[in-house]
Amino acid sequence: MSEIDIGGIENFHAPFQGKPQPCKEAPLILFVLAICAFAIGTTEFVIAGLLNVMATDLNVSIPTAGWVMTSYALGVTAGAPIITAFTIHMRRKYVLTSLLALFVLGNVISALAGTFSLLIVGRVLAALCHGSFFGISAVIASHIVEPSKRSMAVALMFSGLTLANVLGVPLGTLMGEHWGWHAPFYAISAIGIIGLIGIVFFIPYQLALPPTHLSKEFSALMRPDIGLAFLVTALGFGGLFASFSYIAPLLINVTQFTQSEVAYLLILFGVGLMIGNFLGGKATDKSLKGTLYASLFFLALTLFILVWTAEAKWPAVITLFILGIIGFGTVPPLQMQVVHRAKTAPTLSSSTNVAAFNLGISLSVYLGGLGISLGWGYTSPSWIGSILTFTALLIAIFLNNKYKE
Repeated sequence: MSEIDIGGIENFHAPFQGKPQPCKEAPLILFVLAICAFAIGTTEFVIAGLLNVMATDLNVSIPTAGWVMTSYALGVTAGAPIITAFTIHMRRKYVLTSLLALFVLGNVISALAGTFSLLIVGRVLAALCHGSFFGISAVIASHIVEPSKRSMAVALMFSGLTLANVLGVPLGTLMGEHWGWHAPFYAISAIGIIGLIGIVFFIPYQLALPPTHLSKEFSALMRPDIGLAFLVTALGFGGLFASFSYIAPLLINVTQFTQSEVAYLLILFGVGLMIGNFLGGKATDKSLKGTLYASLFFLALTLFILVWTAEAKWPAVITLFILGIIGFGTVPPLQMQVVHRAKTAPTLSSSTNVAAFNLGISLSVYLGGLGISLGWGYTSPSWIGSILTFTALLIAIFLNNKYKE
């Protein structure tokens, strides 16, 4: 692809030189980034629907199989700040191309894996790209459109992640049931290659982004209020995944749904996620603090209610749908509280908060699996998640009272 001049910037030689300007290719760029987000989101969350099939095929327990999701989350947690820091002064196109290539490699290894250990290796490699990709893409999306359209541009880029839960995870679950758990990883690899081609051909070589100073970004992240905000993200969102990571075993063993029915229930859950993400964004624009408190409180309450409604099919279905709405309704306020507090560290704070989301996931998956291992039953991850989310609410209240923005 020939070099594209963005906003009339000519003779552009440094990746962060010049004032960000709207770009006429913005819709195409956002579409490419959304495709990549769809692939990345699917590979992260599809394990929830494949856990039973994978555990049986690899001859491991359900809690042990949960490490397939935990390893991914840990890979994101480690990779997001480190890769972002080392690549922060490189051209964004080069970084995104390298990250997607690594993502495809990791998924190909996962697809070919014949052992549990090799599968973990593939998952970690794929995960290393996750945090930096979303951190960089969010900055790109918000600076290739008019200032008044920045929130919508970021939402469009993240729509691929939301769509992954509506279509990618259920379809991956069905593929895993009919053709084995390897099949979804082949499909994800193919989508990743499409996204990689899109980046190579359609992402401009010249991108005018805001000046970035690594020392200033790191110093901003060292503040105690930013650290507490990351902790709220980790525990608040982690509470959702303590339950969701083991949702297939719960629905199959407790609620008595079949594996095929679980796939369709995940579609319903995904629809709830889309609704929650939209409503959460709208509410956050009106009241960040109020939305943060309300979403965390009702998420903790819904997780606790699921412990009891999981015993019957229709109550479980209704609670699952509500859980999707409230669960992803927490994402906008959790993200925006960090953005508002770390205004001088846009790239690193965004990537590190993605790491915080996934650190919470890894912790919650471990604790949820521990509850099952200790004989507390398949409903235990839900009440464990409820405790995690309620703890996040208490920390959020302390944070906003102690450190005023």
